[in-house]
Amino acid sequence: MRFFTQEWAEAARAAVDAGPPQEGKLPAYWHWIDRARAGYTATWALGVRETGAYLVLTWKDGKCAEAAITQGPVEADYVLAAGQTTWEELREGADPGRVVMYRGLRLERGEVLGFFRVIYFFVESLAALSHVPADP
Repeated sequence: MRFFTQEWAEAARAAVDAGPPQEGKLPAYWHWIDRARAGYTATWALGVRETGAYLVLTWKDGKCAEAAITQGPVEADYVLAAGQTTWEELREGADPGRVVMYRGLRLERGEVLGFFRVIYFFVESLAALSHVPADP
């Protein structure tokens, strides 16, 4: 399956809904993630700057309910974008927390405080998404 196609988007939705593997981190961390996710409702648009393509993930009551690929500009609660190189690095195993912390994937629109209240939930979702196999 090809990266940033509707088929990949659906696989990404299933992956973020299931979450990443939980080994290697303390149970209290995952408890925090579960609390942050419980009842979470928002829309994320994750884009590729060079192409203007966005993966739009819609969260409803703690479940990733919908996924779509669109061309920008896009409406979402939180709009983030990264260059193609950053997306490739994520797919090759780059640490999603570092990618966000060092602004490789930047929040371009959305309420900053609301976004960062659940940052670890977002980072773990990005980790799950980055493991979805796809051809370039």
